[in-house]
Amino acid sequence: MFRKAVLISALAALANTAGAHDVITTKITWSKEISRLVYKRCASCHAEGSSVPLVTYEQSRPWAKSMKEEVLERRMPPWGAVKGFGDFKDDRSLTQEEIEWISDWVEGGSPEGEPKLLPEAPKPTSKETESAWLDPAMPDGSSRTDVASGMKLSASESVLAIRPKDFAKGATVQAIAARPDGTFEPLLWIYNFNPDFARTYYYTGPISLPAGTSIIMSPADAGKLVLFAAHGKASGTGGLR
Repeated sequence: MFRKAVLISALAALANTAGAHDVITTKITWSKEISRLVYKRCASCHAEGSSVPLVTYEQSRPWAKSMKEEVLERRMPPWGAVKGFGDFKDDRSLTQEEIEWISDWVEGGSPEGEPKLLPEAPKPTSKETESAWLDPAMPDGSSRTDVASGMKLSASESVLAIRPKDFAKGATVQAIAARPDGTFEPLLWIYNFNPDFARTYYYTGPISLPAGTSIIMSPADAGKLVLFAAHGKASGTGGLR
């Protein structure tokens, strides 16, 4: 009888331990908030047939803790640029509120919610579409110029986009433009650079940089930047001194 009682107690303890992670303490659910966020920001890479599909609750639930870790470290979605330092089109990085949604969902037991609230599943993204996101086509007549820290523009430029070049994996680099009148323009701040997701960052509007503007990078020896300018000089070192 004693052994039976001990066995029952042990099984009960195991059951309590196994079910502890299922205790729900959040109102945020997969069906309502998280699925919409994943479909918008993640599904293009984590679609059906990918190595880590995240389209359904059953697919995402086992990866919940990893999802939280990746977004807290801002490794996913793979954007790379620090939010708010430069104003870019097609910004896929998560807002602070979106990061908190995922964190609260995971810490609150990762509930599924009501399946009837699910949005329409996302359509598969073609490789051509994803390639265009990483390296969008530049307007006709634009030029590209490779710049290193300390270089100055010898002519005025209207910069449309910027791209890291020769950055080391894991590098964190900040770049600004120092105009002759003493004003500064944030160009790009890369955090934990991942060459697998290197891309062109396209500004929401042209950035006007007059002749004599200095390009300053920190650290200075991190690599180069490629500036894409409207109706500028030919590719190479034109427009610099």
